[in-house]
Amino acid sequence: MIIIHENRGLNDHIRDVARRFANQGYVALAPDLLSRSGGTAQFATVEDAVAAIGRLSQEGVVQDLDAAFTYLQSLPYVEKDSIGVIGYCWGGGNSLLYATRNPALKAAVVYYGPNPANIDDVAGIAAPVLGIYGEEDTRITVNVPKLEETMAGHGKPFEFKVYPGAAHAFFNDTGARYNAAAAADAWQRTLSFLQKHLEP
Repeated sequence: MIIIHENRGLNDHIRDVARRFANQGYVALAPDLLSRSGGTAQFATVEDAVAAIGRLSQEGVVQDLDAAFTYLQSLPYVEKDSIGVIGYCWGGGNSLLYATRNPALKAAVVYYGPNPANIDDVAGIAAPVLGIYGEEDTRITVNVPKLEETMAGHGKPFEFKVYPGAAHAFFNDTGARYNAAAAADAWQRTLSFLQKHLEP
């Protein structure tokens, strides 16, 4: 599993998420996509990291995710044909974007991430996609019906869940918007989805 961090960079929360996947038996890789800017740790504040994320190019992010994918495939203990991607917030949008660019992915999970700028890019997706959204995260969730419609129009498998009363970033248990019940259900839904599509 490639795990894509939020717009705050690679932090302890995402490291913990990677450990959770590892505890489930997955090889979990959480790349620091601010590495081109010196790495998340070199930013003095969260705001500085967010600003640096905003300056990243889409193509640079895709190249770095390609590098992560290639690295996982090089490991002798990885099932080379069973690699998935998951992302949260900014990372959720990039999880979906990466699925449009890498037909070798076997599963993609989007936690409250935006649609691609060009929605018809989903035509390039080969993997089944799971979307996880919060009802109160209207900036993102309002666009889910369009994603569902476009995915269906291109014959792409897409399932999603919108959690009542949940806000953006509800899965992040270090943040103020954490929703324990929604997060627990989303985790189980994610594991079931991955078991179905990644495990032999």
